[in-house]
Amino acid sequence: MNESSKSILQMSRGAIIERVDLEMSKIIENIMDPNTKATEKRKLTLTLTLTPDDNRQTVSISTTAKPTLATTSPVVTALYIAGTDETGQVTAVEMTPNIPGQVDVYGGEQEPAATLKLIKCS
Repeated sequence: MNESSKSILQMSRGAIIERVDLEMSKIIENIMDPNTKATEKRKLTLTLTLTPDDNRQTVSISTTAKPTLATTSPVVTALYIAGTDETGQVTAVEMTPNIPGQVDVYGGEQEPAATLKLIKCS
């Protein structure tokens, strides 16, 4: 290539490379996010769409950079169905590994597990 020749990626005053770098930073953030699976594959798709005019002399080029990121890991909990009260509402208690009133590692007292009131639909 001579000095005046450039890669298509260098065209548009460097905006194509800038877009790739921007999306790469999103991918790196996603890799470093502890809420995602570390080994899940990420992908960057660069699409160049070339549209020539009727005379085939001018070609319009549209570029998009699209990242495919890892999804966040699911948040899991469990409920224990404690029963129904006199109004027919079901009470569910979140099953957590704590003992209400016990001192936690920070010196504070553990709170009781959250309860969920479910309205019975008839």
